[in-house]
Amino acid sequence: MRKYIIFRADWREEHLAENRILAHTGAMTDILAEHFDSSERPIPQPGYRFREFHRVEPFVDPKFPGASTHSRVGDWEVTRVEEYTSELPNADFGAIVICYCRYSPVTTPLEPLPRIQVSEQLQEVQI
Repeated sequence: MRKYIIFRADWREEHLAENRILAHTGAMTDILAEHFDSSERPIPQPGYRFREFHRVEPFVDPKFPGASTHSRVGDWEVTRVEEYTSELPNADFGAIVICYCRYSPVTTPLEPLPRIQVSEQLQEVQI
């Protein structure tokens, strides 16, 4: 079942709102992250923390200058989860999951991401 998972800041986290401004409009948002999940894994539960992605300059691949190079377990922790399932046969998503999060900083190491692999077929098309 395809799931649309939305991580949003709990309304009690308004003191951190200045960190959640949309770059293209300057408007504030409570959406922290969105995931599209087609796996059969269970939905996130309270205590879950989603990963943050970072770009560390010395590790940037010149072929992919905007790509993330590292990730870490993030500072936002899921406190409650709401799941809405669809009964429609042709729905884009079988479930929409809203994970409410609180800011709970942790110290976790940056872990390198695997290097981006490009198949030879794709390289031929791009040339």
